[in-house]
Amino acid sequence: MVMVRHIVVIDDDLLLLTIAKDFLTGAGFRVSTSDTTVYSNELIYAQDPPDLILLDVVMPLMTGDRKVMALKRRKQSRDIPVILISTKPEEELRALAAQAGADGYLQKPFTPESLVAKIHEYLPPLS
Repeated sequence: MVMVRHIVVIDDDLLLLTIAKDFLTGAGFRVSTSDTTVYSNELIYAQDPPDLILLDVVMPLMTGDRKVMALKRRKQSRDIPVILISTKPEEELRALAAQAGADGYLQKPFTPESLVAKIHEYLPPLS
């Protein structure tokens, strides 16, 4: 059986969800998406939890940085790498990621190459 890494992408921008899913599927990942932080728990705490979460900062109901804090407090999700994504300036995004306890950050817009490279920083390719 071939292992395929599972990535969950959470963003309220449906176009970005589609693009990210296309990029990541093309790079060999299995991708699940959610357009809300509040209802993403069914993907995160499922029988097949993600290997990594890409999470937008500016989200309705619960911001991405608050979601990171909630994820890092729970035993089931604290070890899942979380990368915050945003159009915020890099310094602001870096500080927000550090403050929230995110594992990393990536500025939007991103290229397929920069997205996959960022994910490989936290999930080395399977051999």
